Amino acid sequence: MNIEECMSFINSYTKSGGRITDLSRARELMKRVGDPQERLKFVHIAGTNGKGSTLEYIGRALQLSGYKTGKFTSPFVLRYTDRIRINDDEIDEKSLCELAEYVKERVDDKAYSQFEITMAIAMLWFEREKCDVVVLETGIGGTLDSTNVIPPPLLSVITSISLDHTAILGDTVEEIASHKAGIIKQGSAVVLSDDNPDSVKELVRETAEKVGAELVPLEPVIPAADGGLFSPFIYRGIKLTPAMAGIHQKYNAQTAITACIYLRTKGFSISESAVIEAVETTQVRARVQYIDGEPPVIVDGGHNPAGVSMLSLMLMYLSTRGKKIYTVMGMVDSKDYIDCVKTISGLSDKLFAVDGFAPNAVPAETIADIASFRTEAEFGTLAECAEKAKGLARENNGVAVICGSLYLASEYLNQNLYL
Repeated sequence: MNIEECMSFINSYTKSGGRITDLSRARELMKRVGDPQERLKFVHIAGTNGKGSTLEYIGRALQLSGYKTGKFTSPFVLRYTDRIRINDDEIDEKSLCELAEYVKERVDDKAYSQFEITMAIAMLWFEREKCDVVVLETGIGGTLDSTNVIPPPLLSVITSISLDHTAILGDTVEEIASHKAGIIKQGSAVVLSDDNPDSVKELVRETAEKVGAELVPLEPVIPAADGGLFSPFIYRGIKLTPAMAGIHQKYNAQTAITACIYLRTKGFSISESAVIEAVETTQVRARVQYIDGEPPVIVDGGHNPAGVSMLSLMLMYLSTRGKKIYTVMGMVDSKDYIDCVKTISGLSDKLFAVDGFAPNAVPAETIADIASFRTEAEFGTLAECAEKAKGLARENNGVAVICGSLYLASEYLNQNLYL
């Protein structure tokens, strides 16, 4: 199987696959390929926002401490292989093709999802390469997410929970939290991000108690500055400055540090210096990604109200310091795009609306119409609008912002428009 045949096989599956009511389909798939997940150790991460950052903090700390660390994330940002990594290395083309062929020879005609097929390939690679530990991110939810076929992990981690995928997970934060809490398993432990509402904390506490899992306590995180672009904080007496922008990173870092400290009780020798370096050097593409330059560019794939609110806090901070905001925005129609566009346009000195980056992208004219009640707005191609936004930012001591969808962020970064 060559790479074209390999990707044709993977892409022959839809993103969601057939409807599921339990994990039997995913379990059968993994059994067909030899259940590699049964011979691996995991840190399992669920949540609405913050999963990617928290995963990278934990994975980086493990890697810096000398552990061969598998990383499984969703979705990919630049290319398919960046969702399956060991340490800093993406799965190589030869391994991807070999393992895809191995899976293809063993699957039946069930309506698997592309995510399930990708997970099978990843688990086979992590086992073949003898990973010491795998940091594993759920796709959607937790209880019925195919990653939940793993045995009890070393640790479950639940990050910030908010409204997203409501058609699948429920209309309230508590309903969504009940799905996320489905990754908590008997005899394991769970760390819950501190920026969740009390109702979610209580639900997770009750779930942990019910299944016999330890709820790992958090130490307080204390802001050490004005909560600006890169927000230093004090945790367990140590001042840390995340390399990732946004005041929310203190919560992701707090969660990840707590996870690393807990992993020490499971035999992992994770040094304090590795944890500090992980927090202060880790960056994640398209998660409020700050690209320094003339002008600076912020690329953010946040696509739900909670994610957009995190970006809006940064834009407010920049505005109060005299920076003009020139935004290129596109969203898909499965999201609450109207409120998101209203929020961002109200903080933008001008907004450029784009589409064409995904089959279900909201028409650029529609986004421009919504934005025009709050700021000057126009629409065009991504290349045209990005160039105009950056030109205005250069002329007016401003910042260019690319936001609204991970698909849009991916296309922008792949086109190297920021160079």
